[in-house]
Amino acid sequence: MQTQLQRNRDAIDAIDKQVVELLNQRVLLDGGASEEEVLAKIARFNPGPLSDTTLQAIYRALMIAGLDPSAQATDPAITDEIDQNIVNLLSRRVQHAAEIGQIKHAHGADYYDPTREAQVMAKIASLNPGPITNRTLQSVYREVISGSIALEKNLVIAFLGPEATYTHQAAIRNFGVSLEYRAIKSIPDVFAEVDAGRADYGVIPIENSTEGVVFHSMDMLVESDLHICSQVYLSIEHCLISQSPLGEIKEVRSKDQALGQCREWLYKHLPHTDLIDVVSTADAVLTAKENPEIAAVASELSAQHYGVPVQVRGIQDRDDNVTRFLVIGKTRAKPLGEGRDKTSLVISLRDEPGALEQTLRPFGSRGINLSKIESRPSRKKAWDYLFFIDFIGHYEDAPVQAALAELEGHCSFVKWLGSYPNLSRDTD
Repeated sequence: MQTQLQRNRDAIDAIDKQVVELLNQRVLLDGGASEEEVLAKIARFNPGPLSDTTLQAIYRALMIAGLDPSAQATDPAITDEIDQNIVNLLSRRVQHAAEIGQIKHAHGADYYDPTREAQVMAKIASLNPGPITNRTLQSVYREVISGSIALEKNLVIAFLGPEATYTHQAAIRNFGVSLEYRAIKSIPDVFAEVDAGRADYGVIPIENSTEGVVFHSMDMLVESDLHICSQVYLSIEHCLISQSPLGEIKEVRSKDQALGQCREWLYKHLPHTDLIDVVSTADAVLTAKENPEIAAVASELSAQHYGVPVQVRGIQDRDDNVTRFLVIGKTRAKPLGEGRDKTSLVISLRDEPGALEQTLRPFGSRGINLSKIESRPSRKKAWDYLFFIDFIGHYEDAPVQAALAELEGHCSFVKWLGSYPNLSRDTD
């Protein structure tokens, strides 16, 4: 079995090297075709087994970044040959990936492997000579991996809906376009869908760089037996969406977090409008579509999806406005090592002097870096708090195991929430 696995992995490595080289050549050549013409051509070139939709998503990821500024006009036959070679190589790649999948799944492995995907993304970056950015290449390979998974199993991804919300975008950012997505009305319902097996994974917001944590998500992590499998960072650009110009708007609707992230802009430009908190940004856009006196704060994708004009782009108060999302499921991500893992846990302290100091000591004494600590009322009794802790390291690491064992000696409650790749915001 190991020989067969290695043979396929070696073949994939060789293919990836060629694909990265060809993609970098491609962005330096302008064959004169429009985006629509390129996507139609890619579908014609497709020998299978990847779907046309997946291959077109791969090329969209490439075209979003655009040709390199130094790109030269060339004979379309040259770009056609490069595109045909890329498509053929990717088709061979997914066939090798399918063979690996069949072997691993026969031994109980999950179809979605966040650790392996992180390794692939690191490898692709190491192969990249430029001019394509690593972020663009990783977007391309997100769709390659998505298409490979779709050929093996129709994974269902539940997300906090409705469609075209930021959580929907984060889900696609993590899993690609080739899988099945289901909009779920509330965070507890997302957990319920995954727990019951009606969805394979769920995507939920957990914190925003401006407005802080999402308490419903934190509460459900305590109550559920599901694990955190992965994390997604999404830069948030809010738009003012309305049928009417600013002077005719009497009410602005959005989710509370979105309104909070645009508070200063709204106060300055729409000081006399009412701000109304609704269940989702998409719900706000739908209302704005029906009532010209109402505006929504939401994404440009949401405006496009529901057919409502964008009046102003980029109204968030901070340019570095980022939301972190979590992927939840029954998968336990394997360790990457070398400080590339993050672990989340929740604890409750005993009501005694020095309790918090005793909690921090097991980490500090072992050189474990705490990246976050957040308190939350336990909701069980007054003035009783839970502490959510993120730190660098994996649950299986020996120092982490020792620290957790020490914690259990003086904490009334310790729960591991998950260990997962600690991807940075620049490459996620």
